[in-house]
Amino acid sequence: MEIAPYAVRAETSRGRLISEPSGGMRSPYQRDRDRVIHSTAFRKLQYKTQVFVNHEGDFFRTRLTHSLEVAQIARSIARALGLDEDLTEALALAHDLGHPPFGHTGETGLNMALEGFGGFDHNAQSLRIVTLLEARYAGFDGLNLTWETLEGLVKHNGPIAAPRGYVAEYDAIHPLDLGTYASAEAQVAALADDIAYHSHDLDDGLRAHLFTVDDIAALPVVGDCLAEARGLLPDLAAARLRHETIRRVLDRLIRDVVEESSAALRRLAPRSADDVRRAPAAVVAFSPAMAEANRTIKAFLFSHMYRHWRVNRMAAKARRVTAALAGLLLEDPSLLPEEWGARAGRAGSQRAAETVRDYIAGMTDRYAREEYRRLTDLGVQG
Repeated sequence: MEIAPYAVRAETSRGRLISEPSGGMRSPYQRDRDRVIHSTAFRKLQYKTQVFVNHEGDFFRTRLTHSLEVAQIARSIARALGLDEDLTEALALAHDLGHPPFGHTGETGLNMALEGFGGFDHNAQSLRIVTLLEARYAGFDGLNLTWETLEGLVKHNGPIAAPRGYVAEYDAIHPLDLGTYASAEAQVAALADDIAYHSHDLDDGLRAHLFTVDDIAALPVVGDCLAEARGLLPDLAAARLRHETIRRVLDRLIRDVVEESSAALRRLAPRSADDVRRAPAAVVAFSPAMAEANRTIKAFLFSHMYRHWRVNRMAAKARRVTAALAGLLLEDPSLLPEEWGARAGRAGSQRAAETVRDYIAGMTDRYAREEYRRLTDLGVQG
């Protein structure tokens, strides 16, 4: 399929930090996508929390299933807008690689423990993983992804005026034009993330009985979709009603993004991907009405799901586990496994803090729980 003039084009890619032979059956962005999928960090997402901790149920979303849903949504939008689908998919699949165990709660605990050493940010950790921590190739650390994929991974939420930590360090050796917007492909991946969150968290919240279909009936967009689903058949089973509602919510959100973004692109009339990057605002967005509806849906999920007492209890335990792990290992890096301990150096150093951060951020929920027990329970063999 012919892509639009404002799409990122493989033939004009700015390449990789470490040069590699080009050509072959795959485009540079297909290779990036494949490297992400085959990475250790991507496989670990299967056992990392989305909202519910991994052991709470087999049918709730994990970071892996969330990433796959984001990729499917992102490809649909990219195709409708004439963008490079492979780059869009690579960015969607990679966007959560840096999440620690227990999701945002684990991030909060880790950030608190590392406050004196620059804290913790999962977006910076994603960059760290794909440029440094993955150890798969003979010729380089990380995955050696293209400039376009790295740019989109770092800037998918918009320009970065004052980069800090590893983002600033990496940008100093491989400039990513942090002061501009990212490509339209990266913007699509970011919006697809929001769409996936709202749809699957409504689904999981209903499945977990944190709220009911009657509770969501008054929500904008969702209520209309629920009414349509209820009109399909009398006495539609609860599971089918839930799925029919959520698929309609997804469709409306995606259609809105495509229509609004198409109009924005027509007004801007960009002739290249760089024209999109230099635009005064993001070109991929919800309409004002849908953006307001999304804020209302998000507020509902915040109060009825993310702050539900059942979720709060597990979140409090998860936050304590990650903070305690970091505190114990920062105080005594000799508790780290041999290969990590050798890298850490002396207690209290920035190097030790970076090692502890990488070690804990790479854990799955299950491994973090087990490691906490090994370090705190005298009855568990170390």
